[in-house]
Amino acid sequence: MNSDNLEGKWKQVKGQFKQKYGKLTDDDTTYAEGKFDEMVGRMQEKTGKTKEEIRKEIDSM
Repeated sequence: MNSDNLEGKWKQVKGQFKQKYGKLTDDDTTYAEGKFDEMVGRMQEKTGKTKEEIRKEIDSM
């Protein structure tokens, strides 16, 4: 999945992630162009998941 597709999908699933992982804030789930890896890193710290696990979870939603 390229970053454009991922950005569009992310808009659809970030609410689901915030519900599932209560520690995530709006700041943690904000996608800025070129900053996806930084956002995933924040999510990785708060959820304990790997970057690949987070990407797969986004793809599966």
